[in-house]
Amino acid sequence: MMLARDLFREMDALRHEIDRAFQDFDKSWAHGGRSRIGFLPGRSARSYPLINLTEDENGLMLEALAPGIDPENLSVAIQGNTLTIAGEKKAVHPDVKVEAFHRNERAAGRFVRNIELPVPIDAEKISADYRQGILHITLPKSVEAKPKRIEVNVV
Repeated sequence: MMLARDLFREMDALRHEIDRAFQDFDKSWAHGGRSRIGFLPGRSARSYPLINLTEDENGLMLEALAPGIDPENLSVAIQGNTLTIAGEKKAVHPDVKVEAFHRNERAAGRFVRNIELPVPIDAEKISADYRQGILHITLPKSVEAKPKRIEVNVV
């Protein structure tokens, strides 16, 4: 009887894990029908590339961790307040035939990451640089989004 209880407990845990997976799947389709998760392996899906997004009075600065990617395979686009980073990370040695992987932690494949920007951006002045495995994107704020300084007159 103990064996049957353990089996049902494991089946219930599996059902909860499947439910969580479908909840994440539903969330990804709610954002324009495209998945927001990356190709990286692991127990839980992660967004790729990993980013830091900072802001100052002049604009936003985004750093995307994307090592090992050929800059020719990177694409940066903006539409409205959504920045899209897309590309492909090629396999390190695609022509080598392997009998077995003992570890395969450096995944390869296509990726798309959409980032909702918190302020309006001047799309004509965006710049992007890729150096040492990090994509640096400078996103100047639009004139409307910049704080306007108002002089206080003494009367």
